[in-house]
Amino acid sequence: MSISILLITHGNIGQSILDAAKETLGELPLQTQAIAIDHRHCDITKLVPELRQRAHAIDEGDGVLILADIFGATPCNLARQLQEDEQIQIVTGLNLPMLLRAMNYCYMKNLNELTNIAYDGGRNGICCAQAPTSTKHTN
Repeated sequence: MSISILLITHGNIGQSILDAAKETLGELPLQTQAIAIDHRHCDITKLVPELRQRAHAIDEGDGVLILADIFGATPCNLARQLQEDEQIQIVTGLNLPMLLRAMNYCYMKNLNELTNIAYDGGRNGICCAQAPTSTKHTN
């Protein structure tokens, strides 16, 4: 199976996360692209058909997983207009653990399984890192 991933984010957030994933993994196992949205200067009537065309262009037959940065914001709202196609799934809250998890566990997964893997990777990648407690040794 070969699912493609499309990152739709504010500004260059998606490209930066994609670049970090490439640096971490070396080679990306899935066809992946990032699209930057400038919500202040975008014409939604033109952008939705462009996004639909880009999603279909990278789809290798098993669907497209769209990762957007913020639920309810312009990139997510644009992506949701593509979701009438059952071969498109969306996960929001994009972070590097989400993308890495999807890339590492993409083999032999269908679109629904990969969507859940990305979701779990993003959620589980958020932790509250506590400072180590120091112990003073007295002699």
